[in-house]
Amino acid sequence: MNRSSLLVAALSLAAFAAHAESADPSGQFAASAAGQATRAQVQAELAAYKQSGVNPWSTSYNPLKAFQGTRTRADVKAEYIASREAVNAMTREDSGSAWLAARRVTTDVRHLAGQPVNAQ
Repeated sequence: MNRSSLLVAALSLAAFAAHAESADPSGQFAASAAGQATRAQVQAELAAYKQSGVNPWSTSYNPLKAFQGTRTRADVKAEYIASREAVNAMTREDSGSAWLAARRVTTDVRHLAGQPVNAQ
């Protein structure tokens, strides 16, 4: 083995070792790792989770199973028809810039950077 490959191997080992860190008990995750719940509380939470019968990590989980809509079909259809022009304009080649420029809103409030909230 020549000297250059030995040097590369030594530097690689040094770089790998530099990434290894020891656990810091007062570090970033100290508050969440400490755990303030007692064993009985954790077991009660687990029992409530199991009794609910809902497992969001299951392949058969259906979040819309008990969903009940409050709007009628006619309301949704009317809203869709009313927004068709805006959706069509916003998905054009210019991404709606011409449509937005033609409908410029002049009643908006302008806030300039550097203006104090409580000017004296």
